[in-house]
Amino acid sequence: MRMRLCVCIGLVVAGLLLCGALAGAARAAEGGKEGLEELKIELPLPMFRGTPKELKLTEHIEKPSGKPRPPFMAPKGTKNVALKKPVTSSDEAPIIGELAQVTDGDKKGSDGSYVELGPGRQWVQIDLQEKFNIHAILVWHFHGEARIYHDVVVQVADDPDFITNVRTVYNNDYDNSSGLGIGKDLEYLESYEGRLIPCKDITARYLRLYSKGSTANDMNHYTEVEVYATPAK
Repeated sequence: MRMRLCVCIGLVVAGLLLCGALAGAARAAEGGKEGLEELKIELPLPMFRGTPKELKLTEHIEKPSGKPRPPFMAPKGTKNVALKKPVTSSDEAPIIGELAQVTDGDKKGSDGSYVELGPGRQWVQIDLQEKFNIHAILVWHFHGEARIYHDVVVQVADDPDFITNVRTVYNNDYDNSSGLGIGKDLEYLESYEGRLIPCKDITARYLRLYSKGSTANDMNHYTEVEVYATPAK
């Protein structure tokens, strides 16, 4: 009886593994037909789990799914083009850290891995140094503890002053308190996965990311920003 049970369990496990492999193969085959492939993202270690009881989720906040983020499919050859690129900010003298940390590749949620900007509405800006076809933007504000950042707005433009061809790709400022328009996106709980922002038909050189404090305090933090793109034709 014990041997039969072991055999049955082995068959079930093998079946699950086979289903997973077939699903992955089907996803790869489907992507291959469209010239897409799963985006490989290196994630930092998680710093906390679950949602603190004192953090109330309103209708403006996305409810955590508790599941890993689904794979993101992007054109073949897509890579992070923001690594080591120049960063400027509305706060020229950060309270903690340096602006270069926004694109230095360090995504850890520990002290020394983030830059802290002053209170109120602040922004960081990345110069990709040439135009790219942007397929996704991934941002980590601070994931050392559970918190929600307010008025998160992400824009792209063709010039450093954000005058020419400005486009908003993400906006969760539901009451326009930052003056950049009413957003339809939801606020979200920071995590080690960061916030993945899909972009469609976006070609730009400059990115600007806004925030206006968090549920923790009035300061603004950035651990890392990645821009997944391919060269613009």
